Amino acid sequence: MKRKDAVLLHDPDPFHSIVPYVMPKRTEAEVSTTIILDITELLKFIRKHNEEEGTNYKLFHCICTAVAKMIYHRPKMNIFIAGRKYWQRNDITLSFVAKQKFEDEAVETLMTLLVKEDMNLDSVSRIILGDVEKARSAGNNSLDKTMEFVGKLPRFVLEIFFWILSRMEYHGIYPEDLKKGDPNYTTCLLSNLGSIHADSCYHHLSNFGTNSMMITIGTMRKDDKGRDIVDVTATLDERIADGFYFAKSLQLAKYILEHPKLLMDRIGDPLPEDLIK
Repeated sequence: MKRKDAVLLHDPDPFHSIVPYVMPKRTEAEVSTTIILDITELLKFIRKHNEEEGTNYKLFHCICTAVAKMIYHRPKMNIFIAGRKYWQRNDITLSFVAKQKFEDEAVETLMTLLVKEDMNLDSVSRIILGDVEKARSAGNNSLDKTMEFVGKLPRFVLEIFFWILSRMEYHGIYPEDLKKGDPNYTTCLLSNLGSIHADSCYHHLSNFGTNSMMITIGTMRKDDKGRDIVDVTATLDERIADGFYFAKSLQLAKYILEHPKLLMDRIGDPLPEDLIK
């Protein structure tokens, strides 16, 4: 079997080799956890850079960078299951939704960030800000327009259409053009609920596509010691790794955010061995 977006992983251990048959659907294998981030030093770091260097760093940009760095150094977080097989994704991709206006009826645009190992917070921030601005100026992206067209088809046509797509995905021949900009085909989908003054929450995965990780970010607040904190909730496909691996991976992202100077290093720059092993 071959895919253009990933490499087949051979010889999983006996337990993991049967898991996709015991739990064939991603939504049957969800685990979710919430971590509390102390972002006091991170907010100072953001303010210092924005005031002294004229940058426009946001908390969301920092979390995206930390998650990308975590995935790079913890590669099992970039595995997905398709066609009952384990695949190592070729690229690290993050996706999120940008509202064109902060209004109930405002159109939402899907955004995708392709992460490269020489990126850092500065480049990630510039790309996100630039892409969001383009989307808000230009309106819907190509995927939005495709969904708008497909959504107008009769129900029985839609059922046949998506059944065919699911079979194509199972056999690894899903059209590449349809994957572009689709958050269901990215490493991690992030939702910044704090931007609309909401708390972080459990968010389900999808049986469609290859996305194995969903992260929601809540509203910043003060704890009883006056420290700035924020809740971040991650939902993961437990079939791709064990709980210890997940826990250590999330702790790595937490460590990076609580030591914000690491955000200015390249995604691929080495980290202390005890943090990644």
